[in-house]
Amino acid sequence: MTGQEGAAELRETASEAPRRTPVEVPAGTLLDHHCHGVLRTDPGPAAFEAFLTEAEWPAAPGTSFFDTQLGFAVRRWCPPLLGLEPHCAPERYLARRAELGAREATRLLLRGSGIGAYVMDTGLPGDITGPDELAELSGAPVHEIVRLERLAELVADTTRDADAFLAELAARIRSAATTAVGFKSVAAYRYGLDLAPEPPALHEVRDAAANWLKKRPNDDRLRDPVLLRHLLWSAVATRLPLQLHTGFGDPDLRLHRCDPLLLTDFIRATRRPGTPLILLHGYPYHRNAAYLAHVYPHVYADMGLTLSHTGARAGAVLAEMLELTPFGKLLFSTDAYGLPELYVVGARLFKEGLAELLETWTSSGAWSPADAHRVTNLLSSQNAERVYRTPPSPEPRPR
Repeated sequence: MTGQEGAAELRETASEAPRRTPVEVPAGTLLDHHCHGVLRTDPGPAAFEAFLTEAEWPAAPGTSFFDTQLGFAVRRWCPPLLGLEPHCAPERYLARRAELGAREATRLLLRGSGIGAYVMDTGLPGDITGPDELAELSGAPVHEIVRLERLAELVADTTRDADAFLAELAARIRSAATTAVGFKSVAAYRYGLDLAPEPPALHEVRDAAANWLKKRPNDDRLRDPVLLRHLLWSAVATRLPLQLHTGFGDPDLRLHRCDPLLLTDFIRATRRPGTPLILLHGYPYHRNAAYLAHVYPHVYADMGLTLSHTGARAGAVLAEMLELTPFGKLLFSTDAYGLPELYVVGARLFKEGLAELLETWTSSGAWSPADAHRVTNLLSSQNAERVYRTPPSPEPRPR
């Protein structure tokens, strides 16, 4: 079977998939289209602080990771939801959190976030909530995004033969396409975005799978560029939205290899299938992501993680994203992981930053209030509702 035949088979299977529950939110709330589970237990001070940074080392001497834009934002927006004053000392906040217990603190924070639905990446390990638990705690629906690399690693745990691995992987992707609302790739972490853009040939995939399986369990993570390309194209064939990590993250990645512009040839190659590609995070390359969303019909930009870590500067970064991104192609998310506080902060920084921008633009006469209201709804939820129904991509206009 060629790569093209395999893609055709996946497309046929996806077209026969049962209709999924639409991703929708109540009017006036946010749709968080990219997030993760939260801790089931109450973290100690050091563990809590670890979720306020992408670093893997301690804070500078005499400081903590509360001394960051994200840390200040947590102290601004989260204490009132737990019955405390804004900007209270970290020690006071963590004591109140422990007093309430992990479950009650999580429930109060999630339900006070203003988020009405979640699209959750289930590929991170650890003692964190799954979709059903997050739905119960938040009182909002949760839809699943399947992380491709994690799916492949789980398949490799039970197969040692390359052909069996590839057959089972194809079956698992087909199965996921019947229930999940999309896929996610962290190829930026595992290799970089400077991958060859075309689908690999079947013999290349088989050889790469055989080599990787031989190396396990000494190197469990999937890092092979051929297999990463195979996963990307397998996801593209399903026509479900494909989320791609771009820009900053923890030290596992090499930032210069995470510029979304490195995906340009892959984006061009996937224009005809029309699978929606969502460029997550982006910072400090968020303007590059905005450009790609501007010129390619199936590309969308995201603001998750970026706004949380830029804190009081979130409005300025959001303004930069709105310079070029079409207003129908920018999606809200938090990329929250571990701490329910990160949902609150991501949502509030987005709302506050956007409100300040629109007040400036409407008061100057640059925008009308009606247009500002419409764009707010697009960014808050309507764009994500449309994308995760995977509409066909239009043909380019003649020039």
